Amino acid sequence: MPSRVAVVTDSTASLPARLAERFGIITVPMQLKIGPDLLDDGTVRTDRLVAAMQEQVPVEPQPPAPDAFFWAYQDAWARGAETIVSLHVTERLSPAAEAAKQAAARSRVPVFVVDTQSAGMTLGFAAVAAARIAQSGGTAENARSIAEERSRASTVLIYVDTLHYLRKAGRVSATAKLLGDTLSVKPLLTVSQGVITPVDKAFGKDRALAKLVDRAVALAYGRDVDLAVEHFAAEQDGHQLLEMLRKRIPHARDVVLTQVSAALGANIGPGALTVTVSPY
Repeated sequence: MPSRVAVVTDSTASLPARLAERFGIITVPMQLKIGPDLLDDGTVRTDRLVAAMQEQVPVEPQPPAPDAFFWAYQDAWARGAETIVSLHVTERLSPAAEAAKQAAARSRVPVFVVDTQSAGMTLGFAAVAAARIAQSGGTAENARSIAEERSRASTVLIYVDTLHYLRKAGRVSATAKLLGDTLSVKPLLTVSQGVITPVDKAFGKDRALAKLVDRAVALAYGRDVDLAVEHFAAEQDGHQLLEMLRKRIPHARDVVLTQVSAALGANIGPGALTVTVSPY
């Protein structure tokens, strides 16, 4: 019997297909404008996006197509949903939550729209947590509450090869803007209330990633956690980082390796890696 509570999110959650399918999560694709072309997130080839960014072709992430959320809610209703929890990327990165609210006003069933103040697998794990509640027979209020709790409790740590793309997109705090672009100095960042802020820096990539792992281990110490590594055009580095974390955090429950959505990749740039530690 299908759950009476459906969970919807947007593609910035970067959820692997296997997790979305396992928990019945409906994902609405963001859009990405590359030069004159407007494409759905998920149809954008990584090599094309990277080439456009390096060649300074205008790249602009945009919210889902008009009515995309409405039809997602219709689909959930057709599958038997009586209520919907719709979880979305921070409004500081996208007006997706506002678009979801407009669609919710036209929905056949009640929709709880939540701006999670997050993105990536912080949002992804919040959606999974809500879906677990829904599958166990919980109410929409329960699912929304646990999703909000998970997104607040989770921490994302971000490594970027350069701040160039974040600065260009206007996605870093005033403090982060002060960090130099010296090639040997690599920043470590996090997201606080939807704003990307610095937490540390190191000379060289290897030292930066070692610091990132140490911080993740400290966050996970003595806690039940889910763990995710995300990358943009850096799959091999992502695998290596995940293995480092598995050895240091063997008790993690769900362990995920995924590429960030194209909409997020356009902000953080090629070579970026993130680690999400999500207590449950």
